[in-house]
Amino acid sequence: MNATIERPTYFINAMKEGLHAAMAEDERVVVIGEDVDRSVIGATRGLSADFGRDRVRNTPISEATFVGACVGAAAVGLRPVVDLMVGSFFYVAMDQLADQAAKLRYMSGGQVDLPIVYFAATGPSGSGAAQHSENLHPMLMNVAGLKIVMPSTPYDAKGLMLSAIRDPNPVVYLQDFVLGGTKGNVPEAPYAIPLGVGDIKKHGTDVTVVAIGATVPKALKVARALEKDGISVEVLDPRTLVPLDKGLILESVGRTGRLVVVDSARLTCSAASEITAMVVENGFDTLKAAPQRVAWEDVPVPFSPPLEKRVLVQEPDILNAILKTLS
Repeated sequence: MNATIERPTYFINAMKEGLHAAMAEDERVVVIGEDVDRSVIGATRGLSADFGRDRVRNTPISEATFVGACVGAAAVGLRPVVDLMVGSFFYVAMDQLADQAAKLRYMSGGQVDLPIVYFAATGPSGSGAAQHSENLHPMLMNVAGLKIVMPSTPYDAKGLMLSAIRDPNPVVYLQDFVLGGTKGNVPEAPYAIPLGVGDIKKHGTDVTVVAIGATVPKALKVARALEKDGISVEVLDPRTLVPLDKGLILESVGRTGRLVVVDSARLTCSAASEITAMVVENGFDTLKAAPQRVAWEDVPVPFSPPLEKRVLVQEPDILNAILKTLS
């Protein structure tokens, strides 16, 4: 494949391309999870035909069992990629994820590597209701020992998948549900995007908007609309939340003097809260206005479409926060 050739690719297929490249590169990479042979969401569809059922294995509907089993598999030399389908299902396996996968490398003094990737579709998908609409990245950011990946474009989805699988640490890879069907140009050849490196999706001079996951395209839409009014908005996507590219964020805020953080999660203890606190602690003297956070209300995500829209981040919320920093 030619590394210079790009073609429009769906987000979910870009994830699969990154996974396929990792499996072709290293025979220790195995895929384990619920319905991974046919893949309802699509990220593992067709892999069993290419790599065989020894490396692509369906599991019973028992997240605690297979999340824990993959800790042992990684400890003895495999590189499991675990498909949990829906982000809310992490709750069922929090002991195995937080107490085992996240801790054993530290507790063994680095003697045990645990190269595991846990991935799931996450966030609201349109009346998915409370138990299937969670974005739990803020909670997982607080679990020491995990790396957290949350891409917003097909290009980033492919490159971050390959890097996550190559990493010797457990990585949680979150695919925002509503981005699965979005398209973007993706190189045919395999490539890796380093974990911990953010990306400026749009350059600007008046205000920095740090947006996460599905809020990135919303922030870009607002930024382009404001250009007509002479307001220049910089949109920055961290891409990985742990490790966080603090340097890039502080550099951007140092240039613009203003910060808005948009997070598709509840406001209390959100990633937006952590990023805002980091900037205030390390770049307070560069700020021209109080930072603004845009996030969900602190309630379960409703099933009702009008109520769901009310709770979640919408473009007018981002617009109002930007204007508030400029007033």
